Order: sequence, then C-alpha cells, then structure tokens
Amino acid sequence: MQQIYKEIQLNDLPQVAQNILEKFNSNRIFAFFGKMGAGKTTLIKSMCNYLGVDDIVCSPTFSIINEYHTVTEESIFHFDFYRIKSEKEAFDIGYEDYFYSGNYCFIEWSEKIAELLPQNYVKILIDENEDSNSRIIICEKK
Repeated sequence: MQQIYKEIQLNDLPQVAQNILEKFNSNRIFAFFGKMGAGKTTLIKSMCNYLGVDDIVCSPTFSIINEYHTVTEESIFHFDFYRIKSEKEAFDIGYEDYFYSGNYCFIEWSEKIAELLPQNYVKILIDENEDSNSRIIICEKK
C-alpha cells in the first residue's frame, strides 16, 4: 500500500497528516526519511496536532526521545536518531519498550536504526521539489 502527495506546501500539512493517519490507521510506527531540513519534524507536529497532543512538539535532537500526551492522556513517542553513533545506543534507551508499546512512535533518522525497525511500519519519505518550495511525500507500508 502506497500513498504519494505531490506539491505539498506548509499549509497543506494538516490535511496530509490527517490523510496519512487515516490511511494507515492500523499502524503505530512511522519511520521518517529525508534530508536535513526536508520537513520531518514539521510533518510530525501536524500528525501530533491531529492526534490531540497539547504538548509542545519539537525535535528531540539531543534527548533522542520526547514523550507527548494527547488530551485523552495517551502517550506518543517522538525519536530523533540523528546523533547516535551505533544501534547499541538505541538498545541503551530501551527502544523495544517504546516500539512495541502499542503507542504511536514517530522516528526521525530511521536509517540509523534500520535493522531495529519492527516488521510492520509506515515508511515516510519526504523529498524537496527542486522547482519550488514544495515537498513530495511518499508513504508506504512495510
């Protein structure tokens, strides 16, 4: 199952986030891929907003993981593995407890822990459109 969004502008993100979450409603693990500045965190903010998060959503670049809470007190986990040097560091933070918790997990820089991703996840690739300031977002169930 694949979903492609073309010519996505910043103001399109709330609708795109809703569409992704509704299309892949049985999935809780979302692995984000894209260059630095492609918009991974910005899309995650929109997804969290749709899910009812009332915390401030920001990239956990230094902490590696942020936990947010929805208005119904559900936990959502946001990872940023950009700064890890090996998969061992993911083991050290107990990634399995989060990935297999049944809660939403949004994972930036997923390529750093590719071997640790669960069998069933949604791969979200964000690419910059060279001709404009828009993005192409490709979502695929793995």
